[in-house]
Amino acid sequence: MPPFKIALLLEQEGACGLWAPSGVACTRLAVHELNHAGGVLGRETEAVIVNLGSGARQAVEATNFAIEVEQVDAIVGMFPSYARALVSEVIDRRVPYIYTPQFEGYEADQSVVTTGETTAELLAPALAWLSEYKRARRHFLCGSDYIWPRMSFAEARHAIRDNGGTVTGEYLMSIGDRDYGRLLNAIRQSHSDMVVSYFLGEEAIHFNRAFAEAGLAGKMLRFSTAIEETIVYGLGEDATENLYVSSAYFSSLRSRNNGAFLERYHTTFGETPPPVNGFGESCYEGVHCLASLVEEAGVAQASEIRRAIGRTVQQRTARGNHVSPVVGARQQVHLARVDGYDFTVVTSL
Repeated sequence: MPPFKIALLLEQEGACGLWAPSGVACTRLAVHELNHAGGVLGRETEAVIVNLGSGARQAVEATNFAIEVEQVDAIVGMFPSYARALVSEVIDRRVPYIYTPQFEGYEADQSVVTTGETTAELLAPALAWLSEYKRARRHFLCGSDYIWPRMSFAEARHAIRDNGGTVTGEYLMSIGDRDYGRLLNAIRQSHSDMVVSYFLGEEAIHFNRAFAEAGLAGKMLRFSTAIEETIVYGLGEDATENLYVSSAYFSSLRSRNNGAFLERYHTTFGETPPPVNGFGESCYEGVHCLASLVEEAGVAQASEIRRAIGRTVQQRTARGNHVSPVVGARQQVHLARVDGYDFTVVTSL
């Protein structure tokens, strides 16, 4: 019997290439666990790692390669939102498609199964807490210029208004543009209480370094949902002052699920594997979500697994406290303060 082949589609270079090593490791761990439990539909499971590239042409070629050459049974995707619809169009429901990272929401294609939190889930309750407990009233919005930050800013405007705050300015930058002079001047002149940033991957490292070097880190709060362990390790301790992050997953979370996951992860990959983070861990969730849906449906068809959402138990997870959560259930969101290289959870939302 041929193996059940799951393609992990992700960018291995560019701004979000820093998440690829952890994404690959988490995927391989999930596949190992599935095989230990008997595979998928009685077939041994195989992970096929496919580099999405960094442009539309490469994304089309990579997706077709996975389906037509590798003949995969399903695709798990962890890449920026600007490629999600394009990949969906190329897949055209030929195989199940699980999209794993946090995203802006509003997915129109009903065949796409999303497992990550939406901007509304991550941003609104965190901004409300920061407004109440940190007195953040004046907010400056900035980030990379593509769909996720733009739509996240729309959510932020509503949340800030509901909290009685104001938006002092907005600034979007092309990915790869590292000239932060005008942006930092605009932030400084805005007299804001907090900067809400949505820079993609490596871009967040460069922006936050420049922010701290400009002497702004001690003068105002920063908040993002787009920062995780890999980015923080690239910043340095002196660049994380007054930095807050919301996420459904931090590697420092103390829970039965995360403790068991981290033990298996380090047992499999040793003492110095790629650092676990929310984006990489989302691949682990995506593979187990896919397997549970396919087992419930009894067939690897996009239309059939979609019907299993909400009535299927996921056998393994690193998030939350439920041992076997229902696929499609909302995950608890946590707000953390970055202390040096550590995330200290200050509240769960």
